[in-house]
Amino acid sequence: MELIDLVTFSTVARLGGITRAADELNTVQSNVTQRVKALEAEIGTALFERHSRGMTLTGAGRRLLPYAQRMAALSREAVLAARDDGEPKGPLSIGSMETTAAVRLPALLAAFHRRYPAVRLTLRTAPTAELVAAVLDGTLDGAFVAGPIEHAELSAVTAFREELVLVTARRWTSLAALRAGTPESGPTALVFRTGCTYRQRLEQVFSEFGWPSAARFELGTLDGMIGCVAADMGVTLLPRAVVERDHVNRDISIHALAASQSRVDTLFIQRRSAHQYSALQGFVTCLERSEEVIAA
Repeated sequence: MELIDLVTFSTVARLGGITRAADELNTVQSNVTQRVKALEAEIGTALFERHSRGMTLTGAGRRLLPYAQRMAALSREAVLAARDDGEPKGPLSIGSMETTAAVRLPALLAAFHRRYPAVRLTLRTAPTAELVAAVLDGTLDGAFVAGPIEHAELSAVTAFREELVLVTARRWTSLAALRAGTPESGPTALVFRTGCTYRQRLEQVFSEFGWPSAARFELGTLDGMIGCVAADMGVTLLPRAVVERDHVNRDISIHALAASQSRVDTLFIQRRSAHQYSALQGFVTCLERSEEVIAA
């Protein structure tokens, strides 16, 4: 069983298709298809179900995936450990929620790059659930996620403390006006995709407001989210630091919530068992020294 076949299989499984996997692996689609078929032939069963919308794992594929991810992660970690001579350099993969990346990370990333220019840092944005899975399988070296996170294989430190606020179009001047002026089912909830902690928190708020059956509209970007709120398509829940930026708050209203609904910690998580190589240690040092840390 070739490691490259397992890496290819894991990438197709994560991205749901040959084309996107080929792009990420920097190869042609025929190579990806060939490696998946070779692995299926070696194991003796289909690992994917092919359909018009892409590829999904079969039962055998789901059972194989965690082993393939661990083997790929261990191989990458072994190379990094062997090359680590105490000087931060080489690749470093960090994940973040999009809201954190937009507001909290630019200064931190700039400071890190100035201090450790030999590190090739990549930043991937995704919902909390996806980021946690990526840290666990070794795809990411660390990630900024919404707390709380309790997992035996993860260590976590509080990086930032956020206040979540309900964000509406400008015409809604108060929560009372919103609740009086919307249907009994409530306004449309504008949310990021499943796995987003802020989405879960908004659904809790809607339930407490008596709107458990409100419609959901899923969006993929922060700018798109704020634009749809400003156009009065619906309401959303975001950190105050995101929506108070001068260039996004002209056509929206910001509504404070009770502390039980609004307070959330952003954690930086790592795998406990991972090799703490120098690039990651340098990033954690910059994080600890950042003026933004534990700020809200």
